[in-house]
Amino acid sequence: MAPQSVGNTSDATTGSATMGRAAAIGILTALTLFSPSLAAARLKMDDKASLWPRAGASEKIDFTNRVGKSMSTLSPGLDSSYFMRCLEEVANIGDTKDLTLSDMVRTCVSLQGSRSGASE
Repeated sequence: MAPQSVGNTSDATTGSATMGRAAAIGILTALTLFSPSLAAARLKMDDKASLWPRAGASEKIDFTNRVGKSMSTLSPGLDSSYFMRCLEEVANIGDTKDLTLSDMVRTCVSLQGSRSGASE
C-alpha cells in the first residue's frame, strides 16, 4: 500500500502543478487580450491632435491629470483643469490634422506663460 500512496501523492502534486500552470496561462492570456484594448484607450503625447475631440471624457480626464501633474511643477497654474480647458479650446480652433497632443500641450504652456508674463 505504501507505493500506491506515494503514487497518489505524486499524481496529486502533478495535478496541482498542472492546474497552477493552467491558471497562470489563463491569467497571461487574459492580460494579453485586455491590455492592448486598455492601452489603446489611453491618450499619449504622440497621438494626433485630431483624436482629442473624439476621445471620451475619461480618456481626456486621464490625459489632463497626467499632464497637469507633470507640468504643475513648472507653474501652479498648469494644473489638470487648465489643460482640460486649454486643450478643448485649441482642438476647436483651426485645422489640427498635422499636430500632435504634444504640440497642443506646448501651445497651452506657451499661452499660460504669455498670460503670466502679461500680468506681471
